[in-house]
Formats: sequence, structure tokens, C-alpha cells
Amino acid sequence: MSFLLGIDVSTTATKAVVMDERGNVVATASDEYEFFTPRPLWAEQNPSDWWRACVNVIRRVLEKIPAREIAGIGLTGQMHGLVLLDKDGNVLRPCIMWNDQRTAKQCAEITERVGGAKNVLQLIGNPVLPGFTAPKILWVRENEPEVYARAAHVLLPKDYLRYMLTGAYATEVSDASGTALLDVAKRDWSDELLKASDIPRAWLPDVFESPVVSAKISAGAARETGLVQGTPVVGGGGDQAAQAVGTGIVQEGIVSATLGTSGVVFASSDSYRLEPNGLLHAFCHAAPNKWHLMGVMLSAAGSFRWFRDALGEEEKREARSENKDVYEILTAEAARVEAGCEGLIFLPYLTGERTPYPDPNARGTFFGITLRHSKDHFARAVLEGVAYGLRDSLELMRALGLNISQVRASGGGARSALWRQILADVFNSEIALVNWNPESGFRTEGAAYGAALLAGVGAGVYASVEEACAQTIRVTNSVTPSQYVGVYKEYYQVYRGLYPALKDSFEKVGAAAARAV
Repeated sequence: MSFLLGIDVSTTATKAVVMDERGNVVATASDEYEFFTPRPLWAEQNPSDWWRACVNVIRRVLEKIPAREIAGIGLTGQMHGLVLLDKDGNVLRPCIMWNDQRTAKQCAEITERVGGAKNVLQLIGNPVLPGFTAPKILWVRENEPEVYARAAHVLLPKDYLRYMLTGAYATEVSDASGTALLDVAKRDWSDELLKASDIPRAWLPDVFESPVVSAKISAGAARETGLVQGTPVVGGGGDQAAQAVGTGIVQEGIVSATLGTSGVVFASSDSYRLEPNGLLHAFCHAAPNKWHLMGVMLSAAGSFRWFRDALGEEEKREARSENKDVYEILTAEAARVEAGCEGLIFLPYLTGERTPYPDPNARGTFFGITLRHSKDHFARAVLEGVAYGLRDSLELMRALGLNISQVRASGGGARSALWRQILADVFNSEIALVNWNPESGFRTEGAAYGAALLAGVGAGVYASVEEACAQTIRVTNSVTPSQYVGVYKEYYQVYRGLYPALKDSFEKVGAAAARAV
């Protein structure tokens, strides 16, 4: 039997998953690292940390599965990050990450050069946003000219690992869709955007369809990782497209809600279509000849992680002393509070926001605090606020006429039964889990698993992405809306009114914070 390897370079760790042809996970490994915030709203990471972690996780999974039995490798990872290399392939500066918000000026500059927001939307299917790759290139040109002068290659995070594994400069359509340089309808680089941004096309990698073999493991990488030289590496996918493949979101009507560091609502589309105001991303899917609509909030499970780190020291100590998961303790405390938190509402804009408010100045906010509110209320308000934010994207999809029959939850936050019930009530929709085992628990390898499935298509194990999903993915658990749907419907309307009311204040406090640096 052949095995398939998926590698995910996420925001917090690089993960490896090995699965057999039937979709059973037979080996996993993870290696964590940090990201850095040298200034407010900046976020950077060292590509060398990804490579170190990549080598480590590959070697660990190969302790269980012989390298010669790996039929193919798929790559996935955090989107939008800018990795600049010189002509010899050396990294020139830390990666500017997806959640970095420093490039509002450059976004406006590109948009103006193209002729305005409507023209940008028609050319690339998306507005130019601070998290995207193209404005980061302009920021480097304007602020670090000595670095820019040496640049010769632009890669996305997962594609840097491809380069280290194979020596090839390559990417694929789903990840490239988030650069603000791809003509999403045509599934190729946009000459108009490259010209407007004054970015040489020669800097960009070749772009492939996601399940197509893009390169093969080099001799050097084979020595370092233990893989077999010549093992095929497929295009792979941006983390959200790969996550969608890993949860079977490859047909219209089934939507995913991902509770990772960021939060994503993802819908597959059989044709290219746009949200008229560009509030949803229109990207190429990892399944050929399909596209997807996607709403993104920048701090989903990341909001709960912030809560843990900022306010959960007591729970951390308890978790260590009792050998428990700190998140289980925090969610148990949140479960003691009634739905709606007695009017306490959290806006999860801790690193700015993207959907439906593309605003780098947006700030996290607790609204409605009274003397009755305890830390338990604040914990539950974070969970509910993230659910409200995800519903914003779901409502935009419904407005486009998407008939949503099921929402599949994934990501680390979906481990929480409480959070899944909150989602079901806020969405007023069934929330399903796939490939969940009640004995071993929730599986969180969605993106890496999806990358492995894409590798299986490229290696000839499956005839198509759709066939790969049909053979390996099944719904194993679901939760339906409870009696609290009405409560959340009322509070959601309050939530919806808070950002417009605070928008000007967010801008003012952002300007004040920038002057103080």
C-alpha cells in the first residue's frame, strides 16, 4: 500500500500527516515556533524556523512509515506571507505574515494605479488588502530599499518549503489567489496588476493547479529529511483551500467554518462569481475548474488564545497541576454562563479585521460590561463574539443565493462541544464534524490532510479531488440548533451595529498609537 504525506506550515507550527490510500491517518508530527510583533499591528516569522520544523516533522513521521512507501507529498500553509529571496535563493528578511497590517498606504496606491476599487475587483476578484502579498512588496521597496534591490524571487510560505525540498520556484492557484497578483478568473498571473505594482513577472514562481506535480524531492533535501529523492511534490493549496479539501468542501451547498488562529467561512462554487462589493474573497479552489467564496476574520481561536494568555494564569496553573487541557477548563467556566452573557458582547478585532470590515484599525472590544460580569462571562463572550463574526460571512454567502445545507466545523477551536453548540445556535444551522472518532477525539489535521489528498491525486491514487474526498471523508458527529437561537438572533443584531458605531474611534486610536511608537 502507498502512503501520502501532507505538510502544513501554519502560523504556530509545522505539521506533518501521513495517511494511507483509504484515508486513515497513520502518523502525525508537529513542531512549534513563534512569530514576532516588532511594532503594533506588525507580524513576522523566520522562514528558517519553518524549514527546521519541516525537517523535524518529516523525520518523525518517517520513523513509522518507510520513506520508499511515500507516493506523493502535498504542501499547504498560511497564506499571503511575503518571503523574499535573492538570486541565489537566500532569504533577505523575515516573512511579513498574513496578519500583518502595516500596508494600508500601499494598498491604496495599487488600487489607485489600477483605476479604483471596481477595476481591481474585476481584475483579480478581490480588493487589495493589507494582509495580501503585493502591497508588502511595495512596502519593502519604499521602506527597505537595500533589501528590495537584492530581491529576485517572491514566494509564499508553503512554497518556500517547496523550494527547500525541491529547488523549484513554484506555487499553485489557490494560494496565489491571495497575493493580489493573480487573475482569479483566468487562473494565471495578472499582467495588469504586475504592471500597476511595478513588480517584475520574473520574480514570481510558476503557477500550477493544486493536484498537479510541481517538482520532485532533491538529493540535498533527501539527505536532510530522509525522504526518497524524486518523490513527487504536488502544487498543494493555501491553508483554507486545503482545509476545505480535507473536510470535503468540494461541492456547492456544503460550507466549512474553521476555528483556527483566524476564522474562515468557505463555500465551494462550480463557477467564478463575485460578491458585488468585494466583501467575500473569490479565489481559485484547490479542485481544478472550481472556485470558492471565503470570508475571513483575523482572530478566531486566536482570540481565545489571547484570552488564555492574558487572563488565564489561574487556569494554566490548574491545568499543569491536574494534567488537563487549559482550554477545557476555560470552556467549562464559560459553560456556567447563560447564552448571551447577560448582554456582554466581544468584538474579535484583535489584529484588525478583514470580512466584512477590511479595516486594519479595528480593535478588540468588550461592550456592555456591568458589575454582574465575571471572568466566566468574558470567556463565553469571546466564544460568542467569534461566532457572530463568522456569521457575518455566512450572511454574505446567503445573500448571493447559496443554498447552505450543512456547515462543517474544523480547526483547533472545533474541539470544544460548547463552541460548536454556540455556532449552531448563532448560525441556526447544523454543525457537523467529519472523521471524528468518539474514542480518540477530534481530528485537527484538516489542512495537512487535504494536502495529502491532493498528493494522492497527483500520484494517481485517486482520479480527481472529488473522488479523493468521497473515498476518505465522512460525517461522524453533528449538533443542531437549540432553544437559544432567538437569544443569539437578538444579540447578533446588536453586534452588527457596534463596528459602524466605533469605526471612527478605531481609526483615531490607531493613529494615536502609531504616533506614540
